[in-house]
Amino acid sequence: MNALSLPEAHTADLPLVLAGPLLRRLEARRLVLWLVGSRPLDARLQLTWDDPQRGMVELDLPLDDSRCQHLAVGRHACLHLIDVQLDEPLPADTFIYYDLAIEEDGATLAIADWAPHLLYPGQTRPSFVRRGRLDHLLHGSCRKPHHPSKDGLLQADVLIEASREQPGKRPALLMLSGDQVYADDVAGPMLAAIHQLIERLGLYGEHLDGATVSTSEALYAHPAGYYRREDLLPAYTANAELRERFFGGVRKPVFTSANAHNHLVTFAEVLAMYLLVWSPAPWRLIVPRLPELPEHLTARYHAEEPLIRAFVADLPQAARAMAHLPCLMIFDDHDITDDWNLSARWEQTVYSHPFSRRIVGNALLGYLLCQGWGNCPDAFATELPAIRDLLAAPDHQQRLIAETQDAIIGRLLAFNRWHYSLPAQPLLLVLDTRTRRWRSESTLSRPSGLMDWEALCELQHALLDEPAVVIVSPAPMFGVKLIEIVQRLFTWAGYPLLVDAENWMAHRGAAKVMLNIFRHSRTPANYVILSGDVHYSFAYEVHIRHRDSGPRIWQITSSGIKNEFPRRLLDWFDRLNRWLYAPHSPLNWFTKRRKMQITPRIPSRSQRGERLWNGAGLGQVHLDERGRPSEIRQLNADGSTPTRFEATERDELHG
Repeated sequence: MNALSLPEAHTADLPLVLAGPLLRRLEARRLVLWLVGSRPLDARLQLTWDDPQRGMVELDLPLDDSRCQHLAVGRHACLHLIDVQLDEPLPADTFIYYDLAIEEDGATLAIADWAPHLLYPGQTRPSFVRRGRLDHLLHGSCRKPHHPSKDGLLQADVLIEASREQPGKRPALLMLSGDQVYADDVAGPMLAAIHQLIERLGLYGEHLDGATVSTSEALYAHPAGYYRREDLLPAYTANAELRERFFGGVRKPVFTSANAHNHLVTFAEVLAMYLLVWSPAPWRLIVPRLPELPEHLTARYHAEEPLIRAFVADLPQAARAMAHLPCLMIFDDHDITDDWNLSARWEQTVYSHPFSRRIVGNALLGYLLCQGWGNCPDAFATELPAIRDLLAAPDHQQRLIAETQDAIIGRLLAFNRWHYSLPAQPLLLVLDTRTRRWRSESTLSRPSGLMDWEALCELQHALLDEPAVVIVSPAPMFGVKLIEIVQRLFTWAGYPLLVDAENWMAHRGAAKVMLNIFRHSRTPANYVILSGDVHYSFAYEVHIRHRDSGPRIWQITSSGIKNEFPRRLLDWFDRLNRWLYAPHSPLNWFTKRRKMQITPRIPSRSQRGERLWNGAGLGQVHLDERGRPSEIRQLNADGSTPTRFEATERDELHG
């Protein structure tokens, strides 16, 4: 049986809901939920809470076109974005119970009927808490399904279950700061599941230009469709550079993950991936089967199978956590492709070829519909009509119209409102560090700055006169100096892609402007910077030298949710960084941040003075009334005692 065949037992009717609901943006007068149904759903949102003066308050809100937008993404898959504006504010710091009552064949079905895995024992419907302050945050990045660790999202589920009777202990927010999916690093069994789900749901196909296959169906059936997708590039000489740099060639490629031979290509593949990493329901519709592979690739496929099975077994708990906590997200590179927009040369190479441009565009369109839209629905109001037209009119073979798809991709590549904010105490600012880059004009292959001058000016304007702020920067603003130096050396040697040479200090102009923002007299007194990306966790306290009045900055990095750094290599980096950049080392005077004093917090489980914590999990930060961290912890995915990042006086400051 090939990867697209379906056994007879799986031809029954599809479930009403394939994924979700995910609780997304939550404000006093606004509630956003995301889900995917097997068809457009006739539903009502029901909210209930106990008010001390009025008693039990119940709202029953029909989800008409003003409150719910539908986008069909296949014959049997319809994305729903529920965006409810409320006449009166939701209460703060109390449990609010919600349900989605769906009308089907004359019956009304509740979440307990169609998604019982989203409920805790004894619960009849999910709940959320709108916290009055952002004083308790969970954050993390880098959730790779076939990494051998446990899934760190389960620690959010454990935390919610433990605080079911205490609304004040519910986190205010789950912030996912990048690599929610790995479009460029897909296990064989996951790709087989993706292809079966595409067939089962009738997700729309597409025409492909610039590849040796002309349609998505031809891609799925091609012998090189598993583990060898780089072979589908055109063979002619004009694309030699793209071929060499694509999907995992001999050199570090433009699509740069070393494991990118199963890189997602089509829009349908991207959508199916989101369904399969966020919900257990689609897995019940398919039985992934081994495709036809050479012997050595068959062995690799079988080695990956138990990792994917373990990931799927944990999905009910991960989905339950995301139904109870407001979840905000921002992309990093793997959501689209490794080293996305790393340099002007990268952009020039990838966007000038129709096949690679389509691959990036499909992943970006998938991000918009599955992540970005729920972050800030208003930002995409001008883009949705064209996307709706594309999805509403596939051709007679259920493929998207290529010209329309390419036009939308062109608009998304030029779109500049991926960043967003959440008005709260403290203010939350989520940065786009991938698409508005400060490109090198002198050497196109040099790494671009993570934000250009205009974007940084907008950031400074948003910060003016705020007492405190939480900034989400997918890449740490203050990272490990030795690793940044290694990246700089490879850049000088002409190999920036080989070491993922993208950090805030890699571009002189962007680094200078960013550091000047912190020194501005009208920007906040207290900054908390939440980051991920690097596959290890750490916490720094940062001060401006010779200024007692502030600001105070905390760089808090949690990575990955389900990924880790090579352990022995990180131990060496950690140890050498402590030796070479000790407080009085003259090397500190050659850094761009020499005017900053940086004090590492020490992990509580450190055995030899390590500053870096290498273990999958989820970050947890408690903030006091001034927006300063009162506790920083890493909730370890293996369920062991959480790791605290403790302030210490014995470590002098280093630059």
